[in-house]
Amino acid sequence: MRLVLLGPPGAGKGTQAQRLVERLRVPHISTGEMLRQAIEKGTSTGREAKQYLDSGQLVPGQIMIELVRQRLDEPDCAAGFLLDGFPRTVLQAEALDDYLACRSSSLDAVLEMQVDEEELIRRLIARRRGDDQPDVIRQRMVAYREQTMPVSAYYRQHARLSTIDALGTPDEVFARLLSAVEK
Repeated sequence: MRLVLLGPPGAGKGTQAQRLVERLRVPHISTGEMLRQAIEKGTSTGREAKQYLDSGQLVPGQIMIELVRQRLDEPDCAAGFLLDGFPRTVLQAEALDDYLACRSSSLDAVLEMQVDEEELIRRLIARRRGDDQPDVIRQRMVAYREQTMPVSAYYRQHARLSTIDALGTPDEVFARLLSAVEK
């Protein structure tokens, strides 16, 4: 099963992704986690990415595309994967489709978690991560609306998008996600 999990920061992608990969037995590929590890290790990609993240901007597409391609080439992704945080732009979505097509493959589903923006801000402030400052959160929301929301339209056009209401208990949201995957 090859899945993409979309949604704004604070929608609960990380929580639900963990549950999905345990159920579906595929690797969870979180670009946010990949970037945090690169920053912690002090790699050149990590240092470059940190500059963008600290100012609330998205990491440039080509850096992310290359990171994801390298990860999808790993043997544990041969039978499937769950991408969390990628693609964030239409260019990245097209690059992912091209990458998979070259391997005679395609995505099975794209799941978009939707939450009201005020609820997202409340959730992000409550989780208290270093990059979850109010001004950075607002900038990330602007970047999400401008760059990532068109990805939903792209996948909707290709009849692969399922929109999931991400309000409710984690169990309620998970049940909605599983229902969409099973369709």
